[in-house]
Amino acid sequence: MKIALIIERAQIDLGGAERSLFELFAALRSAGCNVEILAAKGNTKAKHCHILCQDLPGKRTPLLVFEEKLKEFLAKNPFDIVHSFLPFEFADVYQPRGGSYPEAIAGNAASYQNSIIRLFKKSTASLNHQRSRLAKAERYICTFPKGPVVAALSDYVAGHYKKHYGLFEDRIKVIRNGVFTDKTVNPTEIDKLRSVILSKLRLTEADRPVFFLFATHNFRLKGLAQLISALQMSAGASDHSPYLIIVGSGNQRKYIRLAKKLNIKRKILFYGPAKKIDNLLAFCDVAVLPTFYDPSSRFILEALAMDKPVITTKFNGATELFTNNRHGRIIDIPQNTLALAEAISYFTNPDNINKASAAIIKDNLREQISISRVAKELKSLYDSISTKRKNK
Repeated sequence: MKIALIIERAQIDLGGAERSLFELFAALRSAGCNVEILAAKGNTKAKHCHILCQDLPGKRTPLLVFEEKLKEFLAKNPFDIVHSFLPFEFADVYQPRGGSYPEAIAGNAASYQNSIIRLFKKSTASLNHQRSRLAKAERYICTFPKGPVVAALSDYVAGHYKKHYGLFEDRIKVIRNGVFTDKTVNPTEIDKLRSVILSKLRLTEADRPVFFLFATHNFRLKGLAQLISALQMSAGASDHSPYLIIVGSGNQRKYIRLAKKLNIKRKILFYGPAKKIDNLLAFCDVAVLPTFYDPSSRFILEALAMDKPVITTKFNGATELFTNNRHGRIIDIPQNTLALAEAISYFTNPDNINKASAAIIKDNLREQISISRVAKELKSLYDSISTKRKNK
């Protein structure tokens, strides 16, 4: 079976969606599919990857321009299944990595603490022309009777497509997110990393630190302000002290000011962007992401794949792949800093960390969150679409 995977930018360092594409590409090929990537822009020399708009100016390609280039390519190079991460009506499968546009807009607005700004963000969302075009295209394919099957990353996301577009069950297939789970880390590198971080925080092992890892490029949307407040509230709850490692390229100034105001700046390290999160996950004790909106966080799944307990909110589709109070903690809303502080305090106890890690291993979560499982489920969906097409 010949599969086309469509993404706007084939550039793995851009973030989760792009990394997911290449992991999915490899997993589908391992599952026996003949897969090729079609992208507007990219910096990859990977085999079976076609960059269609590289000569056009700008970092982004207008949706209609990319669509025309895709139609030209597909007319000359037919595929059995067209699987797109972007809302194109000619696709067989639409897999929205960022969830539905209306819900993403609402989640982004909710992450602003000022009610006036929240209202402003909601009312001016249409002024972002690229996002507005994508949202319009998504609405069209979801209300078009012969549109593609929506492969939702979680039940959480599937519910949004029913809510905003009235999409019927036969047009939605929940294929929960997955990550590459067969990762190995070098113990020597982890020891070096530990020494560096202890030095930067002016700590020794005698201080009995417990390290919480927060990783994202969008600090506001993923709840960093709420996390810093919760960290301050959790201070002194245990003989082991919580420390927060922040990974990402977001603007730090606002959060440094907040940490200073709460007198916990010494408990926080802004690590900066990291090309690979594996070593940091192996080094840290707990992954935490009190997000306002996440279809299914790769960061949380990658932590579970390394047998690390996690803390996140119910606004994260990844919660469907682990059990609350067994493998980690699920907070009702990001603004509930008391519950978040209690979760941090709970995991400052090494026994609780070890208990959650043991449960992750015992329950074989790695198999549940594996990208190989995703590839098998997608292959089954492709077969179903192909069979229905033949029977028409």
